[in-house]
Amino acid sequence: QVRLVESGGGLVQAGGSLRVSCAASGLTSSSYTMVWFRQAPGKEREFVAAISRSGGTYYADSKEGRFTISRDNAKNTVYQQMNSLKPEDTAVYYCAGRSGTVVAGTPDAYDDWGQGTQVTVSA
Repeated sequence: QVRLVESGGGLVQAGGSLRVSCAASGLTSSSYTMVWFRQAPGKEREFVAAISRSGGTYYADSKEGRFTISRDNAKNTVYQQMNSLKPEDTAVYYCAGRSGTVVAGTPDAYDDWGQGTQVTVSA
């Protein structure tokens, strides 16, 4: 059974940094495409970043340069380092995964999800 558990969210001032983590069990994250989505109140879930099986990284246009996705295969954990945070980055951040090599930017492409971790950026 696949289980994804996010952690590391919290409250931070604008301009600050946070690192969120996604610990995976029931799958080998290095064999999966792993992604981060986020969802703000009243908004649709949106793609943030992805890391492919081969380690290639992909970002939503507005996140590249501020967000960095990475993976520790030994710990079966995916991370997202978020720098220069803005109030508009406030959202619940979810990790998700899918087997195979396709990197998809839509939520319906992913079957396995974590419960999310809240990130709040104050002005």
